[in-house]
Amino acid sequence: MDITFAEDDFLPASGESRRAGDIMRESVGFWKDGFRRLRRNKLAVVSFFVIIIVIIIAFAVPAFFPYDYKEQIRGAENVGIMRNSPSEAAGSFPHLLGTDTLGRDIAARIMIGSRISLLVGLVSSLLILLIGSLYGAAAGYFGGYVDIVMMRVVDLIYSIPDILIIILLSVTLKYPLSRFSGHAWVSNLGVGLISIFIVFALLYWVGMARIVRGQVMSLKENDYVMAAKAMGAGSWHIIRRHLLKNCIGTLIVTTTLQIPSAIFTESFLSFLGLGVSAPLPSLGSMCSDALSGMYTYPYRLVAPAALLSLIILSLNLFGDGLRDAFDPRMKTSD
Repeated sequence: MDITFAEDDFLPASGESRRAGDIMRESVGFWKDGFRRLRRNKLAVVSFFVIIIVIIIAFAVPAFFPYDYKEQIRGAENVGIMRNSPSEAAGSFPHLLGTDTLGRDIAARIMIGSRISLLVGLVSSLLILLIGSLYGAAAGYFGGYVDIVMMRVVDLIYSIPDILIIILLSVTLKYPLSRFSGHAWVSNLGVGLISIFIVFALLYWVGMARIVRGQVMSLKENDYVMAAKAMGAGSWHIIRRHLLKNCIGTLIVTTTLQIPSAIFTESFLSFLGLGVSAPLPSLGSMCSDALSGMYTYPYRLVAPAALLSLIILSLNLFGDGLRDAFDPRMKTSD
């Protein structure tokens, strides 16, 4: 078959032909596209800055604050807002939110309490991410009887009332952990705080495991997984380097949304007296202590409760923004 060309075939392209070949939209990567979508969500951006301010107040301000969270100032019991006790020197720094019945500065205790809540949320979410992602990826990748057995374990944990188990584990774990109280890391964290971490590691990873299992089952039949198997890559290498990396958006969103849940659970346990150990404060334990003087000193209850609500609300709104930005199922063409 002979191919013939005309002289007009070699003329420069016209303006219309050039515009037809233009790239209509610049190529962007996963992270750049996700952060661009996140910046467009004004509510998520405001929530992010609120979280940053809370982090600064919780971790940076106590280093310069004149009062310590466990310092009991004699003669400064039940001082009101922005006041000093008669026993303190004139012109000394006022107690911004007053003091409690033991003479401890409430503002200093709220700062440390918010630090404890944020640390519990972050560490617990990382534990949930580590355990849940590996467990769910293994169940989804191997399939068959392995998947059946592993997911029945998940169903069993789901069928148990979580609040009841959390309370039982928090109570029963304190005694064996108290035997290690001589160690520095146990005394610094407190038996109650370590118990909370263990409870989250034992119970709260099942939701993450189910999500990751579903993602891995939809990804393991792709061509790049088949190519990795043909090149002799091991199962855990494929899970770690190929499958989990392609689930990164889902992992980020799910982990972020676990943080407010962990903070709420820790505050609930501390409110019941099963959380952090004294003298460490928690926003939940401070709310519990303020109940006895709720009508006389209402600000002692309002301040930690309002801060706790603000933290949980901001984290939930920011997590929703991350989900809209990084979850492929939420994306629409711009």
